Amino acid sequence: MPRFMTLIRVDENNIPEEAFGPEFEQRMNALFEEITKAGVMLDTAGLTPTSQGTRMTWSGGKVGCTDGPFTETKEVVGGYSIIQAKDKAEAMEWTRRFLEIHPVGVTLTAEVREIDADGPEGPGGEGGQGGRDAAKAPCS
Repeated sequence: MPRFMTLIRVDENNIPEEAFGPEFEQRMNALFEEITKAGVMLDTAGLTPTSQGTRMTWSGGKVGCTDGPFTETKEVVGGYSIIQAKDKAEAMEWTRRFLEIHPVGVTLTAEVREIDADGPEGPGGEGGQGGRDAAKAPCS
């Protein structure tokens, strides 16, 4: 069954703290309980603010590091989930339900992407050799 990663993007400078009351936590817990019992949720977590992060960049043959916050970035990844769903439509349905739990005054963006378990040579890649575990084609 395919796995999907959902990246939750948020403008961390514009989150109205007063919007998250105890009823929000109750709704979120109920959804997490349902998605876990359904065998869909594999992992999920929120991330610490960018002020506690470090951005590492590979450029010109060197690794550079920049400590947060990253003021030039409007939206940042604020959390993620990894789910196992029958298809992208099911993954999107669970994501829609997650987004709708949030208060009206909160703006979130969710990016739903299938995890490429086969790598670039797998069924979706150009190599077509069946993934990293497939036998190598003999040289011609």
